[in-house]
Amino acid sequence: MNTPDIGGASRPSAGALRLVEGRTSEPRTVDISDYLRAVAAHCPFLMPSVARGQMGWTLYEIATDAQADDVEAEVFHAGVQAAEWIRPLTTRPHGPLVCENIVLLGGDTTAHRALLAWPHWVLKHLYGPVGLMFGKFWTDEEGTDRRGRRIPAPPFSFLAARCAIPPVDPRFLTDTPDLAQSLSTAVDDGRNVFQGLPYEWKAVKQWASSLLSPQRPVPPVKRSAAPRSS
Repeated sequence: MNTPDIGGASRPSAGALRLVEGRTSEPRTVDISDYLRAVAAHCPFLMPSVARGQMGWTLYEIATDAQADDVEAEVFHAGVQAAEWIRPLTTRPHGPLVCENIVLLGGDTTAHRALLAWPHWVLKHLYGPVGLMFGKFWTDEEGTDRRGRRIPAPPFSFLAARCAIPPVDPRFLTDTPDLAQSLSTAVDDGRNVFQGLPYEWKAVKQWASSLLSPQRPVPPVKRSAAPRSS
Protein backbone atom coordinates (compact mmCIF):
# COMPACT_ATOMS: atom_id res chain seq x y z
CA MET A 1 0.00 0.00 0.00
CA ASN A 2 1.46 3.30 -1.04
CA THR A 3 1.58 6.26 1.29
CA PRO A 4 -0.63 9.00 -0.12
CA ASP A 5 1.19 12.00 -1.52
CA ILE A 6 -0.51 14.65 0.52
CA GLY A 7 1.29 17.47 -1.24
CA GLY A 8 3.74 20.17 -0.24
CA ALA A 9 0.97 22.45 0.97
CA SER A 10 0.05 19.90 3.62
CA ARG A 11 3.59 19.99 5.01
CA PRO A 12 4.73 23.62 5.10
CA SER A 13 8.24 24.16 3.82
CA ALA A 14 8.81 26.65 6.62
CA GLY A 15 9.40 23.70 8.95
CA ALA A 16 6.97 24.13 11.80
CA LEU A 17 8.32 20.91 13.30
CA ARG A 18 11.91 19.75 13.53
CA LEU A 19 12.57 16.03 13.48
CA VAL A 20 14.37 15.15 16.72
CA GLU A 21 14.40 11.36 16.39
CA GLY A 22 13.25 9.26 13.46
CA ARG A 23 11.13 6.21 14.09
CA THR A 24 12.58 4.13 16.93
CA SER A 25 11.36 1.66 19.52
CA GLU A 26 13.63 3.15 22.21
CA PRO A 27 13.76 6.96 22.04
CA ARG A 28 16.70 8.66 23.70
CA THR A 29 15.24 12.16 24.01
CA VAL A 30 12.37 11.20 26.32
CA ASP A 31 12.11 8.45 28.91
CA ILE A 32 9.12 6.28 28.02
CA SER A 33 9.81 3.25 30.21
CA ASP A 34 8.38 4.47 33.53
CA TYR A 35 5.31 5.96 31.85
CA LEU A 36 4.56 2.79 29.87
CA ARG A 37 4.87 0.61 32.95
CA ALA A 38 2.50 2.91 34.84
CA VAL A 39 -0.08 2.96 32.04
CA ALA A 40 0.11 -0.78 31.37
CA ALA A 41 -2.46 -1.46 34.10
CA HIS A 42 -5.02 0.38 31.97
CA CYS A 43 -4.14 -1.21 28.60
CA PRO A 44 -3.50 -4.97 28.32
CA PHE A 45 -2.04 -4.58 24.81
CA LEU A 46 0.67 -2.10 25.80
CA MET A 47 3.47 -4.26 27.19
CA PRO A 48 2.95 -7.10 24.65
CA SER A 49 3.34 -4.45 21.94
CA VAL A 50 6.59 -3.25 23.50
CA ALA A 51 7.88 -6.79 24.07
CA ARG A 52 7.36 -7.74 20.41
CA GLY A 53 8.88 -4.55 19.08
CA GLN A 54 5.57 -3.43 17.60
CA MET A 55 5.60 0.05 19.11
CA GLY A 56 7.32 2.92 17.31
CA TRP A 57 8.09 6.50 18.35
CA THR A 58 8.90 9.51 16.17
CA LEU A 59 9.84 12.72 17.95
CA TYR A 60 9.36 16.29 16.73
CA GLU A 61 10.10 19.68 18.26
CA ILE A 62 8.05 22.79 17.56
CA ALA A 63 10.06 25.54 15.87
CA THR A 64 10.31 28.73 17.91
CA ASP A 65 8.56 30.86 15.27
CA ALA A 66 5.99 28.25 14.20
CA GLN A 67 2.38 29.25 13.65
CA ALA A 68 -0.39 27.05 15.08
CA ASP A 69 -1.87 26.19 11.66
CA ASP A 70 1.54 25.09 10.40
CA VAL A 71 2.13 22.90 13.46
CA GLU A 72 -1.29 21.29 12.98
CA ALA A 73 -0.48 20.63 9.34
CA GLU A 74 2.81 18.94 10.24
CA VAL A 75 1.22 16.82 12.97
CA PHE A 76 -1.48 15.82 10.49
CA HIS A 77 1.15 14.83 7.93
CA ALA A 78 3.00 12.76 10.52
CA GLY A 79 -0.28 11.08 11.48
CA VAL A 80 -0.96 10.11 7.86
CA GLN A 81 2.54 8.66 7.58
CA ALA A 82 2.00 6.65 10.77
CA ALA A 83 -1.39 5.37 9.62
CA GLU A 84 -0.13 4.26 6.24
CA TRP A 85 2.81 2.54 7.92
CA ILE A 86 0.42 0.58 10.11
CA ARG A 87 -2.18 -0.43 7.51
CA PRO A 88 -0.25 -3.25 5.79
CA LEU A 89 0.98 -4.57 9.15
CA THR A 90 -2.43 -5.15 10.73
CA THR A 91 -2.98 -8.46 8.91
CA ARG A 92 0.42 -9.87 9.85
CA PRO A 93 1.05 -11.96 12.97
CA HIS A 94 0.51 -9.82 16.07
CA GLY A 95 -0.83 -7.04 13.85
CA PRO A 96 -3.26 -5.80 16.52
CA LEU A 97 -0.25 -4.89 18.67
CA VAL A 98 1.16 -2.40 16.16
CA CYS A 99 1.22 1.17 17.50
CA GLU A 100 2.90 4.33 16.20
CA ASN A 101 3.40 7.39 18.38
CA ILE A 102 4.15 10.95 17.29
CA VAL A 103 5.73 12.95 20.12
CA LEU A 104 5.40 16.74 20.23
CA LEU A 105 8.11 18.58 22.14
CA GLY A 106 9.01 22.22 22.73
CA GLY A 107 7.02 25.40 22.68
CA ASP A 108 4.39 26.15 25.28
CA THR A 109 3.32 22.72 26.51
CA THR A 110 0.00 24.12 27.68
CA ALA A 111 -0.82 24.70 23.99
CA HIS A 112 -0.10 21.11 22.95
CA ARG A 113 -3.63 19.92 23.66
CA ALA A 114 -5.07 22.44 21.22
CA LEU A 115 -2.39 21.72 18.61
CA LEU A 116 -3.23 18.00 18.64
CA ALA A 117 -7.00 18.47 18.65
CA TRP A 118 -7.73 19.13 14.97
CA PRO A 119 -5.22 16.63 13.52
CA HIS A 120 -6.62 13.98 15.88
CA TRP A 121 -10.21 14.80 14.87
CA VAL A 122 -9.40 14.59 11.15
CA LEU A 123 -7.29 11.44 11.35
CA LYS A 124 -9.75 9.40 13.39
CA HIS A 125 -12.51 10.16 10.88
CA LEU A 126 -10.32 9.35 7.89
CA TYR A 127 -8.91 6.10 9.23
CA GLY A 128 -11.61 4.79 11.58
CA PRO A 129 -13.56 3.26 8.67
CA VAL A 130 -10.48 1.19 7.72
CA GLY A 131 -9.90 -0.01 11.28
CA LEU A 132 -7.40 2.37 12.85
CA MET A 133 -7.74 4.29 16.10
CA PHE A 134 -6.07 7.56 16.98
CA GLY A 135 -5.62 8.90 20.49
CA LYS A 136 -4.23 12.18 21.75
CA PHE A 137 -2.38 12.70 25.02
CA TRP A 138 -0.85 15.89 26.33
CA THR A 139 1.71 16.76 28.98
CA ASP A 140 0.33 16.39 32.51
CA GLU A 141 -3.12 15.38 31.26
CA GLU A 142 -5.32 14.26 34.12
CA GLY A 143 -7.91 11.57 33.60
CA THR A 144 -9.53 8.37 34.81
CA ASP A 145 -10.38 5.12 33.09
CA ARG A 146 -13.87 3.65 32.79
CA ARG A 147 -13.45 2.07 36.23
CA GLY A 148 -12.70 5.42 37.78
CA ARG A 149 -9.02 4.69 38.31
CA ARG A 150 -6.57 7.56 37.84
CA ILE A 151 -4.52 7.30 34.65
CA PRO A 152 -0.89 8.40 35.07
CA ALA A 153 -0.25 11.81 33.47
CA PRO A 154 1.95 11.70 30.34
CA PRO A 155 5.37 13.35 30.75
CA PHE A 156 5.14 14.56 27.13
CA SER A 157 2.49 15.16 24.49
CA PHE A 158 1.87 12.63 21.73
CA LEU A 159 -0.54 11.34 19.12
CA ALA A 160 -0.99 7.55 18.99
CA ALA A 161 -2.13 5.50 16.00
CA ARG A 162 -2.95 1.82 16.36
CA CYS A 163 -5.01 -1.05 15.06
CA ALA A 164 -8.58 -0.81 16.34
CA ILE A 165 -10.14 -3.47 18.56
CA PRO A 166 -13.75 -3.48 17.23
CA PRO A 167 -15.40 -5.12 20.27
CA VAL A 168 -13.83 -2.58 22.62
CA ASP A 169 -12.95 0.71 20.94
CA PRO A 170 -16.40 2.00 19.92
CA ARG A 171 -17.04 2.80 23.58
CA PHE A 172 -14.43 5.55 23.30
CA LEU A 173 -16.48 7.19 20.55
CA THR A 174 -19.80 7.77 22.29
CA ASP A 175 -19.81 11.42 21.15
CA THR A 176 -19.53 10.30 17.51
CA PRO A 177 -21.98 7.38 17.17
CA ASP A 178 -21.68 7.17 13.38
CA LEU A 179 -17.91 6.78 13.65
CA ALA A 180 -18.33 4.23 16.45
CA GLN A 181 -20.65 2.17 14.24
CA SER A 182 -18.24 2.42 11.31
CA LEU A 183 -15.32 1.33 13.47
CA SER A 184 -17.22 -1.66 14.88
CA THR A 185 -17.51 -3.19 11.39
CA ALA A 186 -14.35 -1.73 9.83
CA VAL A 187 -12.40 -3.68 7.25
CA ASP A 188 -9.38 -2.28 5.46
CA ASP A 189 -10.13 -2.81 1.78
CA GLY A 190 -7.05 -0.87 0.70
CA ARG A 191 -8.99 2.24 -0.23
CA ASN A 192 -7.44 5.67 -0.51
CA VAL A 193 -8.99 7.38 2.51
CA PHE A 194 -8.56 10.73 0.76
CA GLN A 195 -10.69 9.73 -2.21
CA GLY A 196 -12.66 12.81 -3.20
CA LEU A 197 -10.92 14.98 -0.59
CA PRO A 198 -8.16 17.54 -0.98
CA TYR A 199 -4.83 16.83 0.71
CA GLU A 200 -4.07 20.44 1.60
CA TRP A 201 -4.40 20.88 5.37
CA LYS A 202 -6.62 23.96 5.47
CA ALA A 203 -9.08 22.34 3.05
CA VAL A 204 -9.07 19.08 5.00
CA LYS A 205 -9.63 20.98 8.24
CA GLN A 206 -12.54 22.82 6.67
CA TRP A 207 -14.04 19.48 5.59
CA ALA A 208 -13.55 18.12 9.11
CA SER A 209 -15.32 21.08 10.65
CA SER A 210 -18.56 19.72 9.18
CA LEU A 211 -18.06 16.57 11.26
CA LEU A 212 -18.26 18.30 14.61
CA SER A 213 -20.17 16.34 17.21
CA PRO A 214 -23.82 17.33 17.35
CA GLN A 215 -24.78 19.12 20.51
CA ARG A 216 -26.62 16.99 23.01
CA PRO A 217 -30.31 17.86 22.82
CA VAL A 218 -31.44 20.36 25.40
CA PRO A 219 -34.18 18.86 27.59
CA PRO A 220 -37.52 20.58 27.12
CA VAL A 221 -38.37 23.22 29.65
CA LYS A 222 -41.00 22.01 32.06
CA ARG A 223 -43.81 24.45 32.04
CA SER A 224 -45.87 24.86 35.13
CA ALA A 225 -49.55 24.17 34.78
CA ALA A 226 -51.61 27.22 33.97
CA PRO A 227 -53.53 28.45 37.02
CA ARG A 228 -57.14 27.53 36.98
CA SER A 229 -59.54 30.38 36.79
CA SER A 230 -61.70 30.69 39.85
